Amino acid sequence: MSDPFVQEFEQGRIDAKNRANKRNGSTALGLLVARIGRCRITRGPRGMWLADRYRFGFPAAGAFTVGSVAITRQEWPEILEHREWLLRHEEWHSFQYQRCGGLPFIPLYLAACAWSKLLTGDHWSRNRFERGAGLAIGGYTEHSMRSPLRVFAGRRGR
Repeated sequence: MSDPFVQEFEQGRIDAKNRANKRNGSTALGLLVARIGRCRITRGPRGMWLADRYRFGFPAAGAFTVGSVAITRQEWPEILEHREWLLRHEEWHSFQYQRCGGLPFIPLYLAACAWSKLLTGDHWSRNRFERGAGLAIGGYTEHSMRSPLRVFAGRRGR
């Protein structure tokens, strides 16, 4: 993958992020979500928790992260073998949890999804968190912004 977000992190930065996400409660919430979703939970690379076989349809994503817990409906061993870069994308989200102080990331992320949906018709193209985690390594294709007139005209026509 040629995405600039596929990079190695310094171990000190990784450790600080994982400690912060443990303290701010976001990793605990991630482990709870994984348990409720009846996931298999294992330790992954760089201190991440990997939860797979998630049973629910929400959120509608190939993988998602809560704190330092990366959750997927698929199986992490297969993902790591064929698409290791996806974990890098999720790991960037775990750094975003740290920067947002933990759980405030969730409403901020949802607001960014709504903003992107308004501007582009999808939840990722103008979502600052998805862009910050690397759209390409998250498996996203960037869409252009709608013209402001089309956005408002589309709402009135319904």
